[in-house]
Amino acid sequence: MINLSELSTEPPEDIDKDKAEADKAEDLEKIAELQTRLFASRKKSLLVILQGVDASGKDGTVKKLFTALNPLGCTCKAWKVPTEEEASYDFLWRIHKATPSKGMIQVFNRSHYEDILVPLVKDSLSEERILRRLEMVDSFERLLADENDTKILKFFLHISKKEQKKRIDERLEDPKKMWKFDPSDLDSHKLFQEHWKAYEFVFKNSKSPCNWEILPADKKWYRDYLVARHLRKALEEMDLHYPSVK
Repeated sequence: MINLSELSTEPPEDIDKDKAEADKAEDLEKIAELQTRLFASRKKSLLVILQGVDASGKDGTVKKLFTALNPLGCTCKAWKVPTEEEASYDFLWRIHKATPSKGMIQVFNRSHYEDILVPLVKDSLSEERILRRLEMVDSFERLLADENDTKILKFFLHISKKEQKKRIDERLEDPKKMWKFDPSDLDSHKLFQEHWKAYEFVFKNSKSPCNWEILPADKKWYRDYLVARHLRKALEEMDLHYPSVK
């Protein structure tokens, strides 16, 4: 069982920041080339899911890494509270419409897991119903993988409570970051341990074929390095080729 309090949110002491930055730049160049193959072949797709507590760096990860890709073949969806129409359907209805078509990379800033995590934190659904939702998510991800050749990467950006508070304070004090602040950030900080417990519940009970990558994310440069490394590896494993002339 995963215990987040036992996992470091900091980079290893022996990693060199300058080398990591250089490796990331090399990885991004390779990712851009592999994305072109993916877009040209139109046979497979990639879904990248970014999760984490508030202020864990989901927006920053999108800005730093995915804006380097060709926008013709990469889109990002930031999930908010369901609208009245969305809430009148099953919780996966709005999600399925946003999954990537063949040839595309789709990035989810938050995801369908919010419909499991939020009820866990707020204690608004029974454990039995939450477990049923997890089973539905497992089947949904299996459907995407089996029927549409969609590779799914799931990242949990792991930051400490101290780092979250620091970033929330920056949103209150830095004029360039004030637009990011939401009063709910303070509520989220008060419930920090409850959020961790909710993620631990998901990690323990998920039976999806797509595993979670828990990334130390207190240092943004190391977070970006890890995401780029995993993204490159995933694209290389997809065995992408340019199509021949028809």
